[in-house]
Amino acid sequence: MDRTMVNIICEKQKNGEKAALVTIVETRGSTPRKAGSKMLISPDGKAFGTIGGGCGEAEVRRQALTALDENRSRLYTVTMLNEVAADEGMVCGGIMEVFIQII
Repeated sequence: MDRTMVNIICEKQKNGEKAALVTIVETRGSTPRKAGSKMLISPDGKAFGTIGGGCGEAEVRRQALTALDENRSRLYTVTMLNEVAADEGMVCGGIMEVFIQII
């Protein structure tokens, strides 16, 4: 995790604000980013960092906002395979398992 993200997390915690820290925990096949990549989502939807961009990242952002609303961390699988990927405009063709942690 880079220093900027750590500073943002510290500032949010200092101010009593919640956020969702998204971490790729496993990948299979071709994915834009690999395990360990992180992104922080604020309740207003603003993102810091990236887990690869595009439709997959937008899908994870929606899941992170839901997790924030429910105040509940979760694992989520992003499928970017064949027909699913083509229908959504994805070009990767893999699967990412992400952990959405409420902090």
